[in-house]
Amino acid sequence: MSLRLYSQPLVITDSGGKDSLVCRELARRAGIPYEVQHNLTTADAPQTIYYVRDTFRKLEEQGIQCTVNKPVYKGMPVTMWTLIPQKKFPPTRGQRYCCQILKENHCKNRFITTGVRWAESVKRKNSRGVFENFTSDISRRTILNNDNAEERLLFESCTIKGKRICNPIIDWSNANVWDYISSEHLEANPLYGMGFFRVGCLGCPLAGKIRWTEFRMFPTYERAYQRAFEKMLEGIHAEGRQTKWKTAADVFSWWMEEETIEGQICLSDLEQWQSDNE
Repeated sequence: MSLRLYSQPLVITDSGGKDSLVCRELARRAGIPYEVQHNLTTADAPQTIYYVRDTFRKLEEQGIQCTVNKPVYKGMPVTMWTLIPQKKFPPTRGQRYCCQILKENHCKNRFITTGVRWAESVKRKNSRGVFENFTSDISRRTILNNDNAEERLLFESCTIKGKRICNPIIDWSNANVWDYISSEHLEANPLYGMGFFRVGCLGCPLAGKIRWTEFRMFPTYERAYQRAFEKMLEGIHAEGRQTKWKTAADVFSWWMEEETIEGQICLSDLEQWQSDNE
């Protein structure tokens, strides 16, 4: 379908994690034409960066095209540390602008695979399918969870451009993933051997309390977030706006979900941020 609809190979999106590793191996064993793309978040652990770099070098030696996509926002290069001051609000579970800009803003009008799995969250179980397409016309979007869906034939004959997604291991459990990696002797990101159960942006709010462990292991990233929060406050104050946060440390403490402290954000702060970014 990728070759027929887009005249380009299937794109295997690679975050550097275990699920991406399995998807790469499945594509290789399938014998299909494919390429691999990695979206640079700028907040990944050094081990992930080195792992992706080494993996891409080996794939390129095999003739597989590999691309590292650098993030862009409003037409300009951006990093996690410059994005936060621009947004004037820390990324949270409910406001994940970082994912949209740093991870999901590439591969437009391409057919891609991801390592999304239902076992990762209830939300994904309820909203993600084996097969997905995304177009600007919501009424034309399709999510299929089995090969016998009535929409499948109609969808495959549709030539409307847009991002199409295949999630080949969506029904795999964590045990399935690790059993496959072990049985096929695949080389996984070394972070897993250091006790990490997930690989992604350090400090991600979705990681919960494990973030404290991440920052103990990688203190440079904690300092980077604090500097970004400081610049964020400077930008807010430069516009004449007020916030109950007094220092970058206050922002960081709230962001890390510590006990309520003086400077805790209120609902009006969030409403103001949403209004400024509409």
